Amino acid sequence: MGGVNMIDWDRVRELQDEIGQDEFAEVVTMFLDEADEVLARISPAGGAALLRDDCHFLKGAALNLGFASFADLCQNAERHANEGDCAIDLIEMRKCYHASREALIMGLSDLAA
Repeated sequence: MGGVNMIDWDRVRELQDEIGQDEFAEVVTMFLDEADEVLARISPAGGAALLRDDCHFLKGAALNLGFASFADLCQNAERHANEGDCAIDLIEMRKCYHASREALIMGLSDLAA
């Protein structure tokens, strides 16, 4: 299964067990749509407070869905923004998110097989 270090597969299975497969699919779709939207608009130009809020949202959703590496990046960026530092690496965040997204999709296909 790809992305072993990027994805907390125990968390993914736990969430699937907690809410059921149909609800899980809906949660995944909703998270990916919302994360895509936030990552498309996130920018230091919006100021530290908005950046902090966006990173906080992404971190929480990522932790819930098992995006371990991405959640760590978001937590670090949130901490910096909370201190007024808007110089975060958005390119790295986006790369990690997209790699995590791909790893989850591929991994879910492997789990279903």
